[in-house]
Amino acid sequence: MSDSGVLHIKGRVLVGADPDGGVRDELWAVDGRITFERPVGARDVTTVEGWALPGLVDAHCHVGLDAHGPVDESTAEKQALTDRDAGALLLRDAGSPSDTRWIDDREDLPRIIRAGRHIARTRRYIRNYAHEIEPDDLVAYVAREARRGDGWVKLVGDWIDRETGDLSSCWPRGEVAAAIAEAHRLGARVTAHCFAEESLAPLVEAGIDCIEHATGLTEETIPLFAERGVAIVPTLVNIATFPRLADGGEGKFPRWADHMRRLHARRYETVRAAYDAGIPVFVGTDAGGSLAHGLVGQEVAELVKAGLPPLAALSATTWSARSWLGRPGLEEGAPADLVVYGTDPRADVRVLGSPKRVILRGRVIR
Repeated sequence: MSDSGVLHIKGRVLVGADPDGGVRDELWAVDGRITFERPVGARDVTTVEGWALPGLVDAHCHVGLDAHGPVDESTAEKQALTDRDAGALLLRDAGSPSDTRWIDDREDLPRIIRAGRHIARTRRYIRNYAHEIEPDDLVAYVAREARRGDGWVKLVGDWIDRETGDLSSCWPRGEVAAAIAEAHRLGARVTAHCFAEESLAPLVEAGIDCIEHATGLTEETIPLFAERGVAIVPTLVNIATFPRLADGGEGKFPRWADHMRRLHARRYETVRAAYDAGIPVFVGTDAGGSLAHGLVGQEVAELVKAGLPPLAALSATTWSARSWLGRPGLEEGAPADLVVYGTDPRADVRVLGSPKRVILRGRVIR
């Protein structure tokens, strides 16, 4: 489609989760923006038919990062393109040491909401990923990343402690509460990587906004999350790797390996209990470390497998996810970022793995 052309989406346009008011018959993209009013005298109209959703959201990925640390721009570009072709057109980058601001100038790449660089305790995270600091410096580093990011800061809330041989919390309660308060003062929200049980309550009580993975949720902490409205991004496609990680580390850290296997075994039960309690659940893949990009459809299917209703799992990567991140969906005047499928994704979310068309800023990309 030419830049000056008009795009006509026809069929079923899924503008929301409401089965009565959430479906429209058509929309147009004019100058890269959505309108529900037929353009008068439009020429060079391209029509795409099917089931349309807002561009999918991967709310936990890492562009510019691989298993060894930062990558070059060519590799980061391939990562972003892979996500785009899978229909993920809005990415929350949950920590990266690379400067990816150049992506904002590319009209053919997804939009990224950055959380800056991970902030971790010294020698308590993956090498070359994070700022590794001690608690006395936490407030200053959170302020720094709040200013550098796009409204988010990412902490590493727990990691393996070599002295105990198991997962343990990284930050004292007082320091983390002060750091979260400083982020909020600067207009940023805070999220944290957490696998274990013990790290959760102190972070929530300190005012944190979101927890990544959240495998350690229990019947004691789930009500606290629900009461405070703290969201979770379960990254189930990443949690699937826990048994392999446990096998690799069992010889050196048997307690940790056993713990990881137990967290994995109850992963679906944990996510379903969180959803049933009213905790906001959003889709994220954790792509970019050791996990491939482009897995957003698989993560939605995993949420359904965990027991979320298909419509709720779809919303977790579309309507509610965009609202949570402060970005529009399929609305009058919004950027025309959408994905079109050959069949109804509400009937079978597995169709998300096979987009018919990906449309970015009103242009058919693939």
